[in-house]
Amino acid sequence: MRKIVMAVTGASGSVYAKTILDKLLQIKAQWDDLGVVMTENAKEVWLTELGNRDYQNYSVKFYGQQDFSAPFASGSGRFDSMIIIPCSMGTMGRIATGVSNDLITSAADVMLKERRRLICVVRDTPYNLIHIRNMETITLAGGIICPASPSFYSKPQTIDAVAATVADRVLDLCGFENRSFRWGGE
Repeated sequence: MRKIVMAVTGASGSVYAKTILDKLLQIKAQWDDLGVVMTENAKEVWLTELGNRDYQNYSVKFYGQQDFSAPFASGSGRFDSMIIIPCSMGTMGRIATGVSNDLITSAADVMLKERRRLICVVRDTPYNLIHIRNMETITLAGGIICPASPSFYSKPQTIDAVAATVADRVLDLCGFENRSFRWGGE
């Protein structure tokens, strides 16, 4: 069984965070614990993009950005995967430079030092050289950069279905059994 940290930053792409939450709840039998951290900007972006505050309706444990008593703030909490979705370039820059000034960046630092999965789902485009170098630094430290680049070979017909192509890839990266379109599959 797994322990998962999910962080939602203020980058555009709230639909990805919503889709991951929905999918994680559908596969609840595969994990023991799910902790969620949302920045205040993430809450505002969610409201702007999705037109609601439905993140409040999820039956998962939410932690404040400054709640360093959260179990995943330490390696002894034994959380094995962290998904930052969407991951703002500012958050990525702080992680890449070792600035652990809030629970998200501190938990990301824990994941890297413990050699556990850190998946940064970046949505911004285009990238500048600073972004690319920060991605390189995180990758060299053991993290995974997963751009929120949807696939279209499954012929998704809705925004939610497009977002699901990214969410399914992230769940695959976490090692979950997940039913999704597979290239060359039946």
